[in-house]
Amino acid sequence: MWLLSQGKLTREVADATGYSPEWIREVSRRYNRSGAEGLGDRRHRNPGAAPLLSPEQQEELAEALSGPPEDGGMWNSRKVALWIGRKTGRRVRAQRGWEYLRRLAYTPQVPRPAANAGADPQEQEAFKKGSPSG
Repeated sequence: MWLLSQGKLTREVADATGYSPEWIREVSRRYNRSGAEGLGDRRHRNPGAAPLLSPEQQEELAEALSGPPEDGGMWNSRKVALWIGRKTGRRVRAQRGWEYLRRLAYTPQVPRPAANAGADPQEQEAFKKGSPSG
């Protein structure tokens, strides 16, 4: 607003601030309508979208996660997304399954690959013997 009050053009303000010209015009309209009150952060008034799963469904998911998935193996984001999809009747991406796993404090349950999984133990030992000790 200060730049606009100094006579700068919308495109100059946009260049200086990194905001789009449309957003500069919107903020200016808010200021003209409501004064300084119109400039406040309005995100806290935004309730956001309703959660995909109700609290009861989240409890049901937590209970399901305590056992093995229907197809065996371990739970992963794809399997959780499929579970959610069956409960809600909606197509759910694996990312959303990951979000619910994390929300319920679950972490990936697959072993990390070892860097030397295919290494020859004799070659490793020979390397250790030939290396200068630190």
